[in-house]
Amino acid sequence: MRLTKFTDLALRAVMRLAVTGTNEPLTTREVAEAMTVPYTHMAKAIARLQHLGVVEARRGRGGGLALTEAGRRTSVGHLVRELEGDGEVVACESGDAPCPLRGACRLRRALRDAQNAFYATLDPLTVDDLVASPAGPVLIGLVGRARD
Repeated sequence: MRLTKFTDLALRAVMRLAVTGTNEPLTTREVAEAMTVPYTHMAKAIARLQHLGVVEARRGRGGGLALTEAGRRTSVGHLVRELEGDGEVVACESGDAPCPLRGACRLRRALRDAQNAFYATLDPLTVDDLVASPAGPVLIGLVGRARD
């Protein structure tokens, strides 16, 4: 299974925020620069993460982005499901006519089972697990320039 670029970007943002100290919140622009992605892309990912309750944004002096406690404990599998949506790996009903194998096809079921196994592998992992050493120190040191 291949994740969308949006999901990949959101996961990287969550990982970067997970290693940020509470006294040093980052802005969306700083996260975008650290991940070397355009600000507009990161802003969309951060907005979705806020909607999911994973990221909190504070305005004003001392403001910035922070990972919520729920965000730290969230299952990576749950997060990926939320970001990717409920779609199946293969779209059997796309286009004007359904697939002619629809009634007898075993591929769709096998792909659904594989997708479920993929998520089940990610379910036990939390965001905190993703940033454990050696990843955490590398994430802290990330500084870059956004591609606008």
